[in-house]
Order: sequence, then C-alpha cells, then structure tokens
Amino acid sequence: MGWKWWCIILVLLLLAPFIASSRSIIKNLPGFPGDLPFKLESGYIGVGEEEEVQLFYLFVESQRNPSNDPILLWFVGGPGCSALSAFFLENGPVIFDCNSRGILPKLVLNPYAWTQVLNVIYIDLPVGTGFSYSQTQQGYHSGDILWIENSYDFLQKWFIDYPEFGSNLLYIGGGSYSALPTVPLVKKVYEGYKAGSKPFINFKGFVLASPLTDQFLDLNSKVEYAHRLSLISDELYEVTSIPFFYSCIHLKLIRIFLS
Repeated sequence: MGWKWWCIILVLLLLAPFIASSRSIIKNLPGFPGDLPFKLESGYIGVGEEEEVQLFYLFVESQRNPSNDPILLWFVGGPGCSALSAFFLENGPVIFDCNSRGILPKLVLNPYAWTQVLNVIYIDLPVGTGFSYSQTQQGYHSGDILWIENSYDFLQKWFIDYPEFGSNLLYIGGGSYSALPTVPLVKKVYEGYKAGSKPFINFKGFVLASPLTDQFLDLNSKVEYAHRLSLISDELYEVTSIPFFYSCIHLKLIRIFLS
C-alpha cells in the first residue's frame, strides 16, 4: 500500500469526530495550517422507504460566488471508492503535499480545484462506501437500479435541506464505473425537471470523466493501445483478433505488458 493511501486512512480517522452529526461545518483539517479558506460541510441524508440508508456527503461552497455559481454533484468510480478520494486526490479544494516530512502529511490548496468556480457535492455511494451505511442488513443490497433511486432521493432531499441553492444550475458528473448509472440518473432528473417536480432542481447538464461504457470493449481497447505502442508484437496482436482469444486474453495481456 502506497504512502498516499496511508495518508487517506489517517485523514479518515482524524475526520471521524467532525462527521458524527447529521450536518456539520468543518472549519479546519488536520495537516492544514489555520482555518480553511472555503466553506466545507459534511453530513448525512437518509434515503429509502424509512430512510434506513444514510448517505454521507461533503459539500464545498464555491470560492468565487456560491450563490450564483453552478452546483456539481460528483460521483466517484469503483464502485466502492470513497468520495474522499476525489476530494483529496482529484478535483477537491485541498491536496496532499508530496514534499511532506513527518508522521502527519500536510495539506495544501489545490491550484486546479473545481471548487474555485463550482459548488461541489461529494457523495459516498453505493451504501457501504466510505462513511455511508445502512441501519438494516437489507439496506446493503445494492445495484445500479438502487444506485439511481438512492441518488435521486438524495438529490431531492439535499435541495430541501439547502433551499438557498434552489435556483443554482445543477450539473451531475461521475468518473469510471459511476458513469454507467450517472446517465440514467441524468435522464430521471431531466424528466423531473421537465415535469416540474418539487423541489425544483435547475438541471443544466452532465459530465463524464474517463467513463466506463462497455466493459468488454473498454478493456479490450488496451490490447490495441499496447500494440500501437509496440509493447506487444504483431504476431501476438494478430492472435488476439481470433474471436475466442479476443474474448478472454485481454486481462492477461494487460497484466503482463501494462503492469
């Protein structure tokens, strides 16, 4: 396990006292000097018939003009990767200082943070991911259909809890595997928007980052990629074009030639 993952585990443990309540304002983070120069909230929103599923989220207000800037609901891939991975390692407001020395890694502002111009909601989904949990065993049963239903339920309740953002434009985005359920979720939100569902969600569009579209085609494309980079020979590449081998050889090739 690399040092970055140990840093994430450490931050998760240190953040636990701040996220115990249903909605909290986080003013500082371990490893960051002084108060945070942006508004950060964490909380839970219950979904399901009896709200037995509690979905954890982080909400970062835009550092430019939160009352007018768009909102981005961001899903992380996996499935099963915590929203904190995007918060600390991708498009969030802070990142780890790679030059840190000592036990506790330092946090610095991310110069490329999307939160400079967007209000961003990071959510742990599906249930069981990160800090999201279920009060019943059945609540942990998951799949893309439940993912979509829980996401839509979450979104509606979030806007009820944050009425001051009701007129902001909303974008929905996801990377990797989360792109698969994100698209039908977008359709569901758009249909609600056209039908005038309440609460009003001012839906504008969506974004997909390195999306998984079709597992068979996406993974096998790496064989073509390896051949074009001369990582595998013409002879071996021709073998992969045989239907039987094409359907089963890509994982071994990826493991051997791209590891």
